[in-house]
Amino acid sequence: MIIQADLHTHTVASTHAYSTLLENLNCAADKGLKAIAITDHTAPMPDSPHIWHLHNLKCLPREYNGVCIIRGAETNVIDYNGGIDLGEKELKRLEWVIASFHRGVIEPSDEETITQGYINLAKNQPLVDVIGHCTTDRYPFDYERGIKAFKEYNKLVEINESSILYKKGSRQNVPEILRLCKKYDVPIVINTDAHFCSLVGEMQNSIQLVKEADFPQRLILNADFERVKEYITAKRGDVFGADFEYTPD
Repeated sequence: MIIQADLHTHTVASTHAYSTLLENLNCAADKGLKAIAITDHTAPMPDSPHIWHLHNLKCLPREYNGVCIIRGAETNVIDYNGGIDLGEKELKRLEWVIASFHRGVIEPSDEETITQGYINLAKNQPLVDVIGHCTTDRYPFDYERGIKAFKEYNKLVEINESSILYKKGSRQNVPEILRLCKKYDVPIVINTDAHFCSLVGEMQNSIQLVKEADFPQRLILNADFERVKEYITAKRGDVFGADFEYTPD
């Protein structure tokens, strides 16, 4: 199995990451990736860059060293009503939006509250594309109800390599998430959540779990970069077109 686009990567703009965008791009090129999404954190995450970081993503080239740059962010879920820390104006500037629960922004709660939080997030945030690293034990939820909501509101579910490696429970929980995504025909993305350049594109544990689950390749969006482009174009317009222009501030 080959993943053509790593759609969750961090740069030194998030200060608990350790590589520049250029370093990430060069590593992506060396590994044959066709694209990466730059998805640095947003406030109130303590180490997030200033909001101007998001506003100025438009200055980035569409492609560098043969790798397409997708302008994105990892936004924080800030309450169990499905609220996030970016408004519509900022969300519309972006091409790719991951929404995640993070300690330091929202404290873990009981399973029912977190389940309702995920359902509310899916329902209330149409410009969010991906439910980020939802396999950890820190924010447990009713997977069946959550996955059904992600299907209903057209959310992609992330299988996150960093969570499998570093976050309690994730490796054990991924198979059940995959089983339900397969049952309800919910697309996934396999991402690294890389915080250092050499980790970009390194998804061996995630890929092995996906293979063991006999998960259909047609439901792995970033196994084919053309499908990623089609998804983004259908939702946000032809940002990949040569004649596309960003609306001035």
